[in-house]
Amino acid sequence: MRAVVSRVGTAAVTVGDVVVGEIGRGLLSLVGVGHGDDVPAARAMARKIHELRIFPGPDGAVSAADLQLPVLVVSQFTLYADTRKGRRPSWQAAAPGEVAEPLVDEVVAELRRRGAAVATGAFGASMRVSSVNEGPMTLLLET
Repeated sequence: MRAVVSRVGTAAVTVGDVVVGEIGRGLLSLVGVGHGDDVPAARAMARKIHELRIFPGPDGAVSAADLQLPVLVVSQFTLYADTRKGRRPSWQAAAPGEVAEPLVDEVVAELRRRGAAVATGAFGASMRVSSVNEGPMTLLLET
């Protein structure tokens, strides 16, 4: 499982003309699922996202969990693009939707079990994602 996580001042996901997910200060997490991923990997990813110490605090770096900040989770199969050959990405390493959707849902569920306020995109939809990065601070996480 892969995630691109950004520290944001605000972030939103729009499908058509409807905002389907929106947060203020917190984390924007684009989450991709590969063929070998499973429920334990999804839970581990949620834990990594929530406990990632990338916010400034009075005594050093703190996490979204420490600050009780929200997370916007957006599914993104393109994180598994293979661009090593040619100019056309291959998507073969990305899990199919029927495998990926429940695992992205498990990331969301685990974040919520951990006490995070979570907003989401719409799985499989054509989405517009907007964000105002703080820092900027953007990291690639893998399980």
